[in-house]
Amino acid sequence: MFLKSQNITVRREGSPPLSFPDLSINTGDKVLLLGPSGSGKTTFLSVLAGLLRPSAGEVFIEDGDFYAMSSSARDKVRGQNFGFIFQTLHLLPSLTLAQNIMLAADMAGAKPEAGRLDHLLKTLGLTDKAHRKPDALSQGEQQRAAIARAVLLRPKIIMADEPTSALDDDNAKAVMNLLESQAKETGAALLIATHDGRIKENFKTIINLENQMPKNNKEAA
Repeated sequence: MFLKSQNITVRREGSPPLSFPDLSINTGDKVLLLGPSGSGKTTFLSVLAGLLRPSAGEVFIEDGDFYAMSSSARDKVRGQNFGFIFQTLHLLPSLTLAQNIMLAADMAGAKPEAGRLDHLLKTLGLTDKAHRKPDALSQGEQQRAAIARAVLLRPKIIMADEPTSALDDDNAKAVMNLLESQAKETGAALLIATHDGRIKENFKTIINLENQMPKNNKEAA
């Protein structure tokens, strides 16, 4: 088992607590966290990624207690094993597309295998855009760059937060195809959090967080 969570609760000042179902993910699995705004999808991803310590419960990475590790140890595990695609793509405007893709590896102090960057640029149709900056790229090209950055180091799990909800049907399908193909190529698990019901057909394992949502919670999470 690569990632496992048990009895996770997150208490927030001024809001009802959020409790989450237990989760177990192996490399190669595809899991959808589905729920409306306020159900805690982003919060749950943050807990699973070691970015937000839960008020109660445990997260295990390959049988090691994630939150028993030091902050620096969690950072190292995260950098070596997790690939992230955020709602906001976080491409730095002063860097080229290629530099943005390399940024996560640089921050993790890791070096991708020889030819990995060129392979991803070619696979995702970005070779001729490698030296352009984000403001010279289309939204689709920026999204593909974010996917390339997430899978550069061949992570064991790819986490994507609302990767399709702002896209039309054709582009949503294209992004899902890219995510699934890259997860398959690297053998990574794919964990997507969304309220976009259009992509349910891509998943056998769907965890609906709507029932975890406090009845009086109207805030987005």
